[in-house]
Amino acid sequence: MSETYHIPVLLEEAVEQLSIRPDGVYVDLTFGGGGHSRRILSELSSRGRLYSLDQDPDARVNAPDDERFTFVESNFRFVRGALRSRGVDRVDGILADLGVSSHHFDTAERGFSFRSDAALDMRMNNRGGRTAADIVNSYTNDALCEIFSQWGELDTTWKIANCILRARDKQPIRTTGELIAAVEPVTPAKDPTKFLTKLFQALRIEVNGEMEALKMALEQSLKLLSPGGRLVVISYHSLEDRIVKNFMRSGNCDGRIEKDFYGRQTTPVEAVVRKPIIPTDEETARNPRARSARMRVGEKRES
Repeated sequence: MSETYHIPVLLEEAVEQLSIRPDGVYVDLTFGGGGHSRRILSELSSRGRLYSLDQDPDARVNAPDDERFTFVESNFRFVRGALRSRGVDRVDGILADLGVSSHHFDTAERGFSFRSDAALDMRMNNRGGRTAADIVNSYTNDALCEIFSQWGELDTTWKIANCILRARDKQPIRTTGELIAAVEPVTPAKDPTKFLTKLFQALRIEVNGEMEALKMALEQSLKLLSPGGRLVVISYHSLEDRIVKNFMRSGNCDGRIEKDFYGRQTTPVEAVVRKPIIPTDEETARNPRARSARMRVGEKRES
């Protein structure tokens, strides 16, 4: 495994919160560089099992040669079906690190970063599906405004969309550099990095359907967990964290509290920690990409 593929965030804290049983069955929804998976394996006995998912075929190169381990090439939105096809209906713990791996940001040709001029791609699974270029060249003004507002939480989105439409009328926007040039008239001189980070985030989320995938993964994870099983989720921006927080307190992504006939709450999951666990100053000094991480933990109630 390349040590630079991805540095696992909140590694020890995540494994501690999983409360691992040596002979249990666990799932890593976001394998990436395999750092979390290898740490989980170190806690398992010969009878324990770990299934790790990743939709990016590049991640397979990091898979450990271990009979207790199974790599599953799949988007985590399909986790329940992927495991049931392998004869697994119940698991003891599930971990998801929602951050984009360092590998994706640092591999210029994947188009995730505005720091390198490359094809405007941004697909987590680059074997098919629409690219960021497809979106900026085909979405209407209103559709672009919606994703920049909803997924990027940007202001004056109509100005951004207008810049893109004017640029693509002259020629298609195919690279990250061409997109940056297109929005240059509305890029704040004071903090261009923050603006471009939000812009690229919005496109990446739209390309990969990240919010819908997260909701599906959370709902399926709860169905897979055995009573008393733990769900540990590390998120990196407010959109993800809001969904995870709602789910940990209510068992649904809207945060809707269900009640029985007598008015008692019937939530299927209980938040183990009331406030998110965040990286230490020492960890963020070692790995600046960890600075925005928030970890929430839920436990499935006894039915």
